[in-house]
Amino acid sequence: MVYKGFYFFLFLILCVFFCSFDAFPQILADPQPQANTGRIHFGDLIDVDVIGSFEFDWRGTITPEGFLDGFDRIEEPVYALCQTEEQLASVITAEFAKTLREPKIQVRILDRSNRAVAYLDGAVKIPQRFQIKRPIRLNELLIISGGITDQAGGEINIFRPQNVSCSSVTKVSLTSGENAPQDNDLQNSLITIKDLLSGKPEANPQIFSGDIVTVLAAAPIYLIGGVNVPKQISSRSQVTLSRAVASAGGVSKQGIEEQVTIFRREGGESRVITADLKKIKDSEADDPLLKAFDIIEVAEKGRQKRRFPPVVENRGYVSSVLAKLPLRIVD
Repeated sequence: MVYKGFYFFLFLILCVFFCSFDAFPQILADPQPQANTGRIHFGDLIDVDVIGSFEFDWRGTITPEGFLDGFDRIEEPVYALCQTEEQLASVITAEFAKTLREPKIQVRILDRSNRAVAYLDGAVKIPQRFQIKRPIRLNELLIISGGITDQAGGEINIFRPQNVSCSSVTKVSLTSGENAPQDNDLQNSLITIKDLLSGKPEANPQIFSGDIVTVLAAAPIYLIGGVNVPKQISSRSQVTLSRAVASAGGVSKQGIEEQVTIFRREGGESRVITADLKKIKDSEADDPLLKAFDIIEVAEKGRQKRRFPPVVENRGYVSSVLAKLPLRIVD
């Protein structure tokens, strides 16, 4: 427990260090993140105010295609997705100018609470949803969630759905939607925790509304039978048989160290590998390297040798239902 606490504390210190000296200057130097939070997203409540007139005022949301929903004050539909309030006011002004004399239009986003939330799931202390109202990067999100768990496999996957976050914005025709935000292709990126902790900028991206961030769990290795503490260990790094058995408290009084079986599944087929821990200890036999999902069984006195791979219950991390995760507001 002391070692786990030490490593977790070290992780927090490193994240805070790199967040302070690397991520924040990028946020301050890059106007795009702040501009992104001020753009119109799906779920926003938008108010169009024609100053000096109540007849042409409008309030509503946008359609799944990105146009103002039910805005019939002008003939052409108005494309609003990922546009700023000023951009939208400009095009509406130009359209109203065809029938009104010197119209003055003000566009405001009244409510941003219905935007898509970001998700952080997987091998983290507190999986949760985030309603993002300000720029936030990956390392800060991990710190808020208590850091990673022992089951983390060393990689973080970020999935970005199409047309949700306005993370990539190009010049858009506000009346046709042509050249709309180039966010149509689903984006999936894989980041290593090692690169994140080493301070590489590309390993600490900004997280947007709608992103699904998953800290991938390492594949397990199971130890059962005649060991003192039957358990599941992580396959993050190369683990030998003797080391794995030692991590399970060693061979129990009822265990037979000369009779160890490794059940391994490769390419749809099961293999059975036998080993002798006593010979391994005396350097008379090689200490085999274990692979992900191996099941190691140390034979026990008075029990018949198993012929088929056992069914092992996975007591490790189980993915939560994303919609039921607790919601946290980042503002």
